[in-house]
Amino acid sequence: MSKFFLERPVFAWVIAIAMMLGGGLAIYNLPISQYPPIAPPSISIRAIYPGASAKTVEDSVTQIIETNMTGLDRMLYMYSTSDSSGSVQITLTFSPGTDPDLAWAKVQNKLQLAMPALPDTVQKQGVTVSKSTRNYLLMVGITTDGSQSMADLSDYSVSSIQPGLARVPGVGEVEVFGAAYSMRIWLDPDRLTKYGMTSDDVVAAVRAYNVEVSAGQLGGAPAVPGQRLNASILVQSLLVTPEEFASIPLRTNPDGSMVRVRDVGRTELGMELPDVKSAYNGKPMGVLAVRQEAGANAVETAKLIKAKMAELSRYFPPGMRVVYPYDTTPFVKVAIWEVVKTLLEAIVLVFLVMYLFMGNIRATLVPTIAVPVVILGTFGVLGLAGYSINMLTMFAMVLAIGLLVDDAIVVVENVERIMGTEGLPPR
Repeated sequence: MSKFFLERPVFAWVIAIAMMLGGGLAIYNLPISQYPPIAPPSISIRAIYPGASAKTVEDSVTQIIETNMTGLDRMLYMYSTSDSSGSVQITLTFSPGTDPDLAWAKVQNKLQLAMPALPDTVQKQGVTVSKSTRNYLLMVGITTDGSQSMADLSDYSVSSIQPGLARVPGVGEVEVFGAAYSMRIWLDPDRLTKYGMTSDDVVAAVRAYNVEVSAGQLGGAPAVPGQRLNASILVQSLLVTPEEFASIPLRTNPDGSMVRVRDVGRTELGMELPDVKSAYNGKPMGVLAVRQEAGANAVETAKLIKAKMAELSRYFPPGMRVVYPYDTTPFVKVAIWEVVKTLLEAIVLVFLVMYLFMGNIRATLVPTIAVPVVILGTFGVLGLAGYSINMLTMFAMVLAIGLLVDDAIVVVENVERIMGTEGLPPR
Protein backbone atom coordinates (compact mmCIF):
# COMPACT_ATOMS: atom_id res chain seq x y z
CA MET A 1 0.00 0.00 0.00
CA SER A 2 2.83 2.41 0.87
CA LYS A 3 4.53 1.70 -2.48
CA PHE A 4 1.29 2.48 -4.31
CA PHE A 5 1.05 5.97 -2.83
CA LEU A 6 4.81 6.62 -3.05
CA GLU A 7 4.61 6.15 -6.80
CA ARG A 8 1.50 8.35 -7.06
CA PRO A 9 2.12 11.46 -4.89
CA VAL A 10 -0.52 13.56 -6.69
CA PHE A 11 -3.16 10.92 -6.01
CA ALA A 12 -2.09 10.85 -2.34
CA TRP A 13 -2.49 14.64 -2.15
CA VAL A 14 -5.97 14.40 -3.68
CA ILE A 15 -7.02 11.84 -1.07
CA ALA A 16 -5.58 14.00 1.73
CA ILE A 17 -7.44 17.08 0.48
CA ALA A 18 -10.66 15.06 0.16
CA MET A 19 -10.24 13.86 3.75
CA MET A 20 -9.76 17.42 4.96
CA LEU A 21 -12.84 18.64 3.08
CA GLY A 22 -14.92 15.75 4.43
CA GLY A 23 -13.73 16.47 7.95
CA GLY A 24 -14.51 20.16 7.59
CA LEU A 25 -18.04 19.40 6.44
CA ALA A 26 -18.44 16.89 9.29
CA ILE A 27 -17.43 19.52 11.87
CA TYR A 28 -20.08 21.84 10.47
CA ASN A 29 -22.84 19.20 10.48
CA LEU A 30 -22.05 17.03 13.50
CA PRO A 31 -24.38 17.53 16.50
CA ILE A 32 -22.74 19.16 19.51
CA SER A 33 -23.70 18.13 23.03
CA GLN A 34 -22.23 17.93 26.50
CA TYR A 35 -22.27 14.12 26.68
CA PRO A 36 -22.65 11.45 23.97
CA PRO A 37 -26.07 9.84 23.54
CA ILE A 38 -24.96 6.49 24.96
CA ALA A 39 -27.99 6.14 27.24
CA PRO A 40 -30.89 4.03 25.93
CA PRO A 41 -33.77 6.07 24.47
CA SER A 42 -36.51 6.87 26.93
CA ILE A 43 -40.10 8.15 26.63
CA SER A 44 -41.66 10.24 29.38
CA ILE A 45 -45.36 10.35 30.30
CA ARG A 46 -46.61 13.25 32.44
CA ALA A 47 -50.02 13.80 34.02
CA ILE A 48 -51.51 16.02 36.74
CA TYR A 49 -54.35 15.22 39.15
CA PRO A 50 -54.96 18.52 40.99
CA GLY A 51 -55.64 18.21 44.69
CA ALA A 52 -54.86 14.51 44.90
CA SER A 53 -52.42 12.99 47.35
CA ALA A 54 -49.47 10.86 46.29
CA LYS A 55 -51.38 7.69 47.25
CA THR A 56 -54.45 8.73 45.24
CA VAL A 57 -52.32 9.56 42.20
CA GLU A 58 -50.52 6.23 42.49
CA ASP A 59 -53.75 4.21 42.67
CA SER A 60 -55.93 6.07 40.16
CA VAL A 61 -53.38 7.23 37.56
CA THR A 62 -49.91 5.69 37.79
CA GLN A 63 -50.93 2.05 38.16
CA ILE A 64 -53.51 2.28 35.38
CA ILE A 65 -50.98 3.68 32.91
CA GLU A 66 -48.27 1.23 33.95
CA THR A 67 -50.63 -1.72 33.49
CA ASN A 68 -51.37 -0.72 29.91
CA MET A 69 -47.68 -0.16 29.08
CA THR A 70 -46.73 -3.82 29.47
CA GLY A 71 -45.83 -5.71 26.33
CA LEU A 72 -44.08 -2.89 24.48
CA ASP A 73 -41.45 -4.11 22.02
CA ARG A 74 -37.80 -3.59 23.09
CA MET A 75 -38.80 -1.94 26.38
CA LEU A 76 -36.23 -2.64 29.12
CA TYR A 77 -37.90 -1.17 32.20
CA MET A 78 -40.00 1.71 33.46
CA TYR A 79 -40.11 3.72 36.65
CA SER A 80 -42.57 6.26 37.96
CA THR A 81 -42.88 9.02 40.56
CA SER A 82 -46.08 10.30 42.17
CA ASP A 83 -45.93 13.27 44.53
CA SER A 84 -48.29 15.17 46.82
CA SER A 85 -48.76 17.98 44.30
CA GLY A 86 -50.81 15.62 42.14
CA SER A 87 -48.24 15.19 39.39
CA VAL A 88 -47.02 11.87 38.02
CA GLN A 89 -44.13 11.05 35.70
CA ILE A 90 -43.55 7.65 34.13
CA THR A 91 -40.33 7.04 32.20
CA LEU A 92 -40.07 4.06 29.87
CA THR A 93 -36.56 3.01 28.81
CA PHE A 94 -36.01 1.04 25.59
CA SER A 95 -33.13 -1.03 24.27
CA PRO A 96 -30.18 0.86 22.73
CA GLY A 97 -30.67 1.40 19.03
CA THR A 98 -34.45 1.73 19.24
CA ASP A 99 -35.89 4.47 17.04
CA PRO A 100 -37.20 7.17 19.44
CA ASP A 101 -39.96 8.14 17.01
CA LEU A 102 -41.20 4.56 16.76
CA ALA A 103 -41.06 4.11 20.54
CA TRP A 104 -42.98 7.37 21.03
CA ALA A 105 -45.72 6.20 18.64
CA LYS A 106 -46.04 2.85 20.42
CA VAL A 107 -46.35 4.54 23.81
CA GLN A 108 -49.00 6.88 22.43
CA ASN A 109 -51.04 3.94 21.15
CA LYS A 110 -50.81 2.13 24.49
CA LEU A 111 -51.75 5.31 26.36
CA GLN A 112 -55.01 5.64 24.40
CA LEU A 113 -56.10 2.32 25.90
CA ALA A 114 -55.59 3.69 29.41
CA MET A 115 -57.20 7.10 28.89
CA PRO A 116 -60.86 6.00 29.43
CA ALA A 117 -59.95 4.54 32.84
CA LEU A 118 -58.28 7.73 34.11
CA PRO A 119 -60.22 10.29 36.19
CA ASP A 120 -62.05 12.98 34.22
CA THR A 121 -59.91 15.70 35.79
CA VAL A 122 -56.73 14.04 34.58
CA GLN A 123 -58.12 13.69 31.08
CA LYS A 124 -59.11 17.36 30.99
CA GLN A 125 -55.66 18.42 32.22
CA GLY A 126 -54.11 16.31 29.48
CA VAL A 127 -51.49 13.56 29.49
CA THR A 128 -48.30 14.43 27.61
CA VAL A 129 -45.85 12.01 26.01
CA SER A 130 -42.39 13.33 25.10
CA LYS A 131 -39.18 11.82 23.73
CA SER A 132 -36.82 14.51 25.03
CA THR A 133 -33.66 13.77 26.96
CA ARG A 134 -33.85 13.43 30.73
CA ASN A 135 -31.35 16.17 31.52
CA TYR A 136 -32.12 19.87 31.18
CA LEU A 137 -30.28 21.79 28.48
CA LEU A 138 -30.83 25.17 30.12
CA MET A 139 -33.31 27.06 32.25
CA VAL A 140 -34.84 30.36 31.21
CA GLY A 141 -35.77 32.67 34.08
CA ILE A 142 -38.27 35.55 33.89
CA THR A 143 -37.75 38.02 36.71
CA THR A 144 -38.69 41.60 37.56
CA ASP A 145 -37.75 44.35 39.94
CA GLY A 146 -40.25 42.95 42.46
CA SER A 147 -43.38 44.59 41.07
CA GLN A 148 -44.84 41.22 40.01
CA SER A 149 -45.30 38.02 41.96
CA MET A 150 -44.12 34.55 40.96
CA ALA A 151 -47.71 33.68 40.04
CA ASP A 152 -47.79 36.56 37.55
CA LEU A 153 -44.45 35.54 36.05
CA SER A 154 -45.39 31.85 35.78
CA ASP A 155 -48.74 32.69 34.20
CA TYR A 156 -47.03 34.97 31.67
CA SER A 157 -44.46 32.25 30.94
CA VAL A 158 -47.18 29.69 30.20
CA SER A 159 -49.32 31.96 28.02
CA SER A 160 -46.73 34.03 26.14
CA ILE A 161 -43.32 32.28 26.23
CA GLN A 162 -43.76 28.52 26.42
CA PRO A 163 -45.52 28.12 23.02
CA GLY A 164 -42.77 30.09 21.27
CA LEU A 165 -39.92 28.16 22.88
CA ALA A 166 -41.56 24.80 22.15
CA ARG A 167 -41.38 25.57 18.41
CA VAL A 168 -37.63 26.28 18.42
CA PRO A 169 -35.73 23.63 16.39
CA GLY A 170 -33.97 21.16 18.69
CA VAL A 171 -36.25 21.74 21.69
CA GLY A 172 -37.87 18.53 22.91
CA GLU A 173 -39.86 19.79 25.89
CA VAL A 174 -40.45 23.04 27.79
CA GLU A 175 -41.54 22.65 31.41
CA VAL A 176 -42.80 25.64 33.41
CA PHE A 177 -42.21 25.49 37.16
CA GLY A 178 -45.31 26.79 38.91
CA ALA A 179 -47.76 26.64 35.96
CA ALA A 180 -50.47 29.19 35.25
CA TYR A 181 -53.27 30.85 37.19
CA SER A 182 -56.30 28.82 38.19
CA MET A 183 -59.60 29.58 39.91
CA ARG A 184 -59.81 28.17 43.41
CA ILE A 185 -63.05 27.57 45.33
CA TRP A 186 -62.56 26.97 49.05
CA LEU A 187 -65.63 25.26 50.55
CA ASP A 188 -66.75 25.52 54.17
CA PRO A 189 -67.91 22.06 55.37
CA ASP A 190 -70.12 23.59 58.07
CA ARG A 191 -71.99 25.75 55.57
CA LEU A 192 -72.40 22.84 53.17
CA THR A 193 -73.91 20.79 55.99
CA LYS A 194 -76.19 23.70 56.95
CA TYR A 195 -77.66 23.84 53.43
CA GLY A 196 -77.73 20.05 53.04
CA MET A 197 -75.28 20.03 50.15
CA THR A 198 -72.01 18.31 49.21
CA SER A 199 -68.95 19.24 47.21
CA ASP A 200 -70.34 17.28 44.24
CA ASP A 201 -73.22 19.75 44.05
CA VAL A 202 -70.76 22.64 43.76
CA VAL A 203 -68.70 20.84 41.10
CA ALA A 204 -71.82 20.05 39.07
CA ALA A 205 -72.97 23.69 39.22
CA VAL A 206 -69.58 25.03 38.14
CA ARG A 207 -69.49 22.63 35.18
CA ALA A 208 -73.01 23.62 34.18
CA TYR A 209 -72.40 27.38 34.23
CA ASN A 210 -68.74 27.63 33.17
CA VAL A 211 -69.11 26.36 29.60
CA GLU A 212 -68.51 27.67 26.12
CA VAL A 213 -71.86 27.94 24.28
CA SER A 214 -72.94 28.92 20.79
CA ALA A 215 -75.57 31.67 20.77
CA GLY A 216 -76.49 31.25 17.11
CA GLN A 217 -77.16 33.90 14.44
CA LEU A 218 -79.64 36.61 13.57
CA GLY A 219 -81.11 36.18 10.11
CA GLY A 220 -79.38 32.88 9.47
CA ALA A 221 -80.60 30.39 6.90
CA PRO A 222 -83.33 29.39 6.39
CA ALA A 223 -84.54 33.02 6.43
CA VAL A 224 -87.79 34.65 5.35
CA PRO A 225 -87.88 36.31 1.92
CA GLY A 226 -86.35 39.75 1.94
CA GLN A 227 -84.05 39.06 4.93
CA ARG A 228 -80.95 41.22 4.53
CA LEU A 229 -79.22 40.94 7.90
CA ASN A 230 -77.09 37.97 8.92
CA ALA A 231 -75.05 38.46 12.10
CA SER A 232 -73.50 36.10 14.65
CA ILE A 233 -74.46 36.59 18.29
CA LEU A 234 -71.47 37.00 20.58
CA VAL A 235 -71.98 36.23 24.26
CA GLN A 236 -69.69 35.84 27.26
CA SER A 237 -69.95 32.19 28.21
CA LEU A 238 -66.86 31.24 30.21
CA LEU A 239 -66.54 32.81 33.64
CA VAL A 240 -63.44 34.88 34.30
CA THR A 241 -63.39 36.69 37.66
CA PRO A 242 -63.70 35.24 41.18
CA GLU A 243 -66.88 37.28 41.65
CA GLU A 244 -68.51 35.54 38.68
CA PHE A 245 -67.69 32.13 40.12
CA ALA A 246 -68.96 33.23 43.54
CA SER A 247 -72.32 34.15 41.96
CA ILE A 248 -72.97 30.69 40.49
CA PRO A 249 -76.36 29.48 41.82
CA LEU A 250 -76.31 26.10 43.51
CA ARG A 251 -79.98 25.74 44.46
CA THR A 252 -83.24 27.69 44.27
CA ASN A 253 -85.33 27.58 47.45
CA PRO A 254 -89.15 27.40 47.45
CA ASP A 255 -89.36 31.04 48.56
CA GLY A 256 -87.41 32.17 45.48
CA SER A 257 -84.09 32.74 47.24
CA MET A 258 -80.89 31.18 45.92
CA VAL A 259 -77.92 29.47 47.46
CA ARG A 260 -74.79 30.58 45.65
CA VAL A 261 -71.14 29.54 45.81
CA ARG A 262 -70.27 32.51 48.03
CA ASP A 263 -72.76 31.22 50.62
CA VAL A 264 -70.82 27.98 51.11
CA GLY A 265 -67.24 29.15 50.52
CA ARG A 266 -64.94 31.70 48.92
CA THR A 267 -63.31 32.06 45.50
CA GLU A 268 -59.89 33.37 44.58
CA LEU A 269 -57.37 33.38 41.74
CA GLY A 270 -54.19 31.46 42.57
CA MET A 271 -51.40 29.32 41.13
CA GLU A 272 -52.26 25.92 39.75
CA LEU A 273 -49.26 24.40 41.58
CA PRO A 274 -48.66 26.53 44.70
CA ASP A 275 -45.93 24.21 46.06
CA VAL A 276 -43.26 25.51 43.65
CA LYS A 277 -41.22 28.55 44.71
CA SER A 278 -38.37 30.11 42.73
CA ALA A 279 -36.37 33.33 43.11
CA TYR A 280 -33.38 35.02 41.50
CA ASN A 281 -31.24 37.23 43.76
CA GLY A 282 -34.13 37.38 46.19
CA LYS A 283 -36.68 38.50 43.55
CA PRO A 284 -39.57 36.31 42.30
CA MET A 285 -38.82 34.39 39.13
CA GLY A 286 -40.74 32.29 36.64
CA VAL A 287 -38.72 29.32 35.38
CA LEU A 288 -38.94 27.50 32.05
CA ALA A 289 -36.80 24.35 31.98
CA VAL A 290 -35.85 23.23 28.46
CA ARG A 291 -34.94 19.69 27.46
CA GLN A 292 -33.32 19.20 24.08
CA GLU A 293 -34.60 16.78 21.49
CA ALA A 294 -32.73 13.51 21.17
CA GLY A 295 -29.76 13.96 18.82
CA ALA A 296 -30.12 17.74 18.61
CA ASN A 297 -27.19 20.16 18.54
CA ALA A 298 -27.00 21.49 22.09
CA VAL A 299 -24.96 24.60 21.28
CA GLU A 300 -27.09 25.53 18.27
CA THR A 301 -30.33 24.85 20.17
CA ALA A 302 -29.24 27.05 23.08
CA LYS A 303 -28.26 29.78 20.62
CA LEU A 304 -31.70 29.63 18.95
CA ILE A 305 -33.44 29.68 22.34
CA LYS A 306 -31.60 32.81 23.41
CA ALA A 307 -32.33 34.46 20.07
CA LYS A 308 -36.02 33.62 20.48
CA MET A 309 -36.04 35.05 24.01
CA ALA A 310 -34.37 38.22 22.75
CA GLU A 311 -37.19 38.52 20.22
CA LEU A 312 -39.92 37.87 22.80
CA SER A 313 -38.37 40.23 25.36
CA ARG A 314 -39.26 43.20 23.17
CA TYR A 315 -42.89 42.66 24.14
CA PHE A 316 -42.29 42.14 27.88
CA PRO A 317 -44.13 44.35 30.39
CA PRO A 318 -42.02 47.12 31.96
CA GLY A 319 -39.47 45.85 34.45
CA MET A 320 -39.46 42.22 33.21
CA ARG A 321 -36.19 40.70 31.95
CA VAL A 322 -34.65 37.37 30.99
CA VAL A 323 -31.94 35.55 32.96
CA TYR A 324 -30.32 32.14 32.49
CA PRO A 325 -29.66 30.61 35.93
CA TYR A 326 -28.65 27.23 34.45
CA ASP A 327 -26.90 26.57 31.13
CA THR A 328 -24.86 23.51 30.13
CA THR A 329 -23.50 24.85 26.84
CA PRO A 330 -20.54 26.86 28.25
CA PHE A 331 -18.86 23.59 29.28
CA VAL A 332 -19.17 22.27 25.73
CA LYS A 333 -17.76 25.48 24.26
CA VAL A 334 -14.82 25.43 26.68
CA ALA A 335 -14.06 21.79 25.84
CA ILE A 336 -14.10 22.48 22.11
CA TRP A 337 -11.90 25.54 22.51
CA GLU A 338 -9.40 23.53 24.56
CA VAL A 339 -9.14 20.99 21.75
CA VAL A 340 -8.62 23.72 19.16
CA LYS A 341 -5.98 25.32 21.36
CA THR A 342 -4.25 21.97 21.87
CA LEU A 343 -4.24 21.38 18.13
CA LEU A 344 -2.62 24.75 17.44
CA GLU A 345 -0.05 24.20 20.19
CA ALA A 346 0.77 20.75 18.79
CA ILE A 347 1.35 22.11 15.30
CA VAL A 348 3.63 24.88 16.63
CA LEU A 349 5.57 22.49 18.87
CA VAL A 350 6.05 19.96 16.07
CA PHE A 351 7.38 22.64 13.77
CA LEU A 352 9.78 24.03 16.37
CA VAL A 353 11.05 20.65 17.58
CA MET A 354 11.59 19.29 14.09
CA TYR A 355 13.31 22.40 12.82
CA LEU A 356 15.57 22.82 15.87
CA PHE A 357 16.72 19.20 16.01
CA MET A 358 16.65 18.24 12.33
CA GLY A 359 17.65 21.56 10.80
CA ASN A 360 15.77 20.60 7.63
CA ILE A 361 12.74 22.56 6.48
CA ARG A 362 11.47 19.63 4.38
CA ALA A 363 11.54 17.25 7.34
CA THR A 364 9.79 19.92 9.39
CA LEU A 365 6.90 20.41 6.95
CA VAL A 366 6.02 16.71 6.67
CA PRO A 367 4.63 16.18 10.20
CA THR A 368 3.35 19.77 10.35
CA ILE A 369 1.10 19.14 7.34
CA ALA A 370 0.17 15.64 8.50
CA VAL A 371 -1.38 16.87 11.78
CA PRO A 372 -4.36 18.82 10.33
CA VAL A 373 -4.90 16.15 7.64
CA VAL A 374 -5.24 13.39 10.22
CA ILE A 375 -7.34 15.46 12.66
CA LEU A 376 -9.83 16.56 10.00
CA GLY A 377 -9.97 13.02 8.67
CA THR A 378 -10.84 11.83 12.17
CA PHE A 379 -13.81 14.21 12.26
CA GLY A 380 -14.93 12.73 8.96
CA VAL A 381 -14.83 9.24 10.49
CA LEU A 382 -16.84 10.51 13.48
CA GLY A 383 -19.48 11.78 11.08
CA LEU A 384 -19.66 8.49 9.18
CA ALA A 385 -19.89 6.50 12.43
CA GLY A 386 -22.76 8.66 13.74
CA TYR A 387 -20.86 10.18 16.66
CA SER A 388 -21.36 13.69 18.02
CA ILE A 389 -18.92 16.38 19.12
CA ASN A 390 -19.02 16.16 22.90
CA MET A 391 -16.69 16.31 25.88
CA LEU A 392 -15.67 12.66 25.61
CA THR A 393 -14.86 12.73 21.89
CA MET A 394 -12.98 15.99 22.40
CA PHE A 395 -10.95 14.42 25.19
CA ALA A 396 -10.16 11.49 22.89
CA MET A 397 -9.13 13.98 20.21
CA VAL A 398 -6.65 15.60 22.62
CA LEU A 399 -5.07 12.19 23.29
CA ALA A 400 -4.99 11.45 19.56
CA ILE A 401 -3.17 14.70 18.87
CA GLY A 402 -0.42 13.73 21.32
CA LEU A 403 -0.01 10.27 19.79
CA LEU A 404 0.01 11.70 16.27
CA VAL A 405 2.71 14.23 17.09
CA ASP A 406 4.93 11.60 18.74
CA ASP A 407 4.57 9.15 15.87
CA ALA A 408 5.20 11.81 13.23
CA ILE A 409 8.40 12.95 14.93
CA VAL A 410 9.69 9.38 15.37
CA VAL A 411 8.99 8.39 11.75
CA VAL A 412 10.53 11.50 10.17
CA GLU A 413 13.56 11.37 12.47
CA ASN A 414 14.26 7.74 11.52
CA VAL A 415 13.82 8.52 7.82
CA GLU A 416 16.38 11.32 8.09
CA ARG A 417 18.73 9.10 10.08
CA ILE A 418 18.62 6.27 7.52
CA MET A 419 19.09 8.71 4.64
CA GLY A 420 22.10 10.21 6.37
CA THR A 421 23.84 7.02 7.54
CA GLU A 422 23.12 4.77 4.58
CA GLY A 423 23.08 7.45 1.89
CA LEU A 424 19.73 6.33 0.45
CA PRO A 425 17.72 8.75 -1.71
CA PRO A 426 14.36 10.05 -0.36
CA ARG A 427 12.34 7.71 -2.57
